Amino acid sequence: MPATLFRAARLGLVLAASVLAGACGSFDHVSNRIAGSITPYKVEVVQGNFVSREQVSALKPGMSRLQVRDILGTPLITDAFHADRWDYVFTLKRQGVEPQARRLTVFFKGDVLDRHEGDEMPTEADFVATLDNKRKGAKVPVLEASEEQLKKFSAAHSAPAPAAPPAPPPVSADYPPLEPAAR
Repeated sequence: MPATLFRAARLGLVLAASVLAGACGSFDHVSNRIAGSITPYKVEVVQGNFVSREQVSALKPGMSRLQVRDILGTPLITDAFHADRWDYVFTLKRQGVEPQARRLTVFFKGDVLDRHEGDEMPTEADFVATLDNKRKGAKVPVLEASEEQLKKFSAAHSAPAPAAPPAPPPVSADYPPLEPAAR
């Protein structure tokens, strides 16, 4: 009797192995379909200086280099061979969206702004709207503070009166002092 039981168990294991081997092919097919539908996350790549239409319109011939730097920020490219030229380049690469690339070149004569040329720049509001692609039709926040809001902010963040210094912690009788008594 034990030999029949042993043969039956062996036959059961062979049948189970056959079923599992046949299932592997269908499991592999399903896993390939699932893996093909899942795409990896790609990080947004932002490089350079964003320059808005408002910043470009603030540029006037005759401005000093310091004034231009205050308006546009530090240039991305300054060339030792072309000291009278600053290049501002901005690129943005995101998953599912066409890459953006904009360029602005500022030319100086000596230390004075002569002219600028480059791509058509978006307004700040237009640029913010393109960044928020998950909420279509969302309201763009106001990018300027009113005089009333500035007064509220300065009143809320004015320096408080200095508080009394905190009392020294009580000396515990359980622990000896860390430093010896006055010498």
